[in-house]
This record gives sequence, structure tokens and C-alpha cells, in this order.
Amino acid sequence: MMRPKIETKIINPLIGTTIPLPSYATGGAAAMDLRACLETPKIVQPGETVLIPSGIAISIHDPGLVALLVPRSGLGIKHGIVLANTVGVIDSDYQGEIGIGIVNRGAAPYTIEPGERICQVMFVPVLQADLNVVTSFSQESERGAGGFGSTGSH
Repeated sequence: MMRPKIETKIINPLIGTTIPLPSYATGGAAAMDLRACLETPKIVQPGETVLIPSGIAISIHDPGLVALLVPRSGLGIKHGIVLANTVGVIDSDYQGEIGIGIVNRGAAPYTIEPGERICQVMFVPVLQADLNVVTSFSQESERGAGGFGSTGSH
């Protein structure tokens, strides 16, 4: 399978020297880990939101691709460290440094260490759609307007 080539610019010289470039940990990994590009540790207090630099910028070029930042499950489950916006979207035409918004929803302060893997970046296909305004839908679904548990819990 041919992998798309994503142009990557090193913004901080720590990347590629003391902090590795993002890479897939295994052949079956769906996402690459992004690391905290910090010179010193950063303490995040409970309830605090911080922006952590990644040290890199990417240029996807292809409007058929998007990069999604997703949390690392271990940090969220064990420490309450998750992405501030739950999922970050890096559009194909954004070329600035990737910033990682982190929130500590845990009960204790958490120290982000320089080079620590703090989230993942996943490249996925995009399908842009056109909205067609109607007064009623052409097909009625079984669910209809039911939501928020309307299909049951089990």
C-alpha cells in the first residue's frame, strides 16, 4: 500500500535530536505519537488547560486528507490528561506548528516531561459534502428524530 508523503517542517531544533520525529510504533498502528516539545517539564494542575508545542508543522496539500489529533488512552484513563477539544483537526491547508491543547481532568497535578508522548496524529480521508436544504427528507429512517438514548442502553 502506497503511503501518502506528508511534508514535515521542524520548527524546534529539539525535534530530531533529543526528541524523535513522530513515527508509527508498530506496523499495525493507526496513528503516530506526538511528543511534548519542551525544554523543561510543565506541571498541569487539575482543571488547567495548557497548549503544548509539538515542534513540527505539516503540509498535507491534499484536501482529501485531514490529520486528527486524538488522545492517548493511557494518559486519559490513568491520569485524566486528555485533549482540550477532544479531537483536534488539522486541515490540509494549515501549515503552522501543531499545538496540542491539554486539559487535566484528574484530581492531581500532572507533570508533562520534555519528549513525552502526549497525543496521537492520525491521517484519515475526507469527503466534502454539499448541503441541500429541504422541507422534509426524501426517505424516513427507522430512528427518525430519536436521540439521546432513544435506541436503548443494551
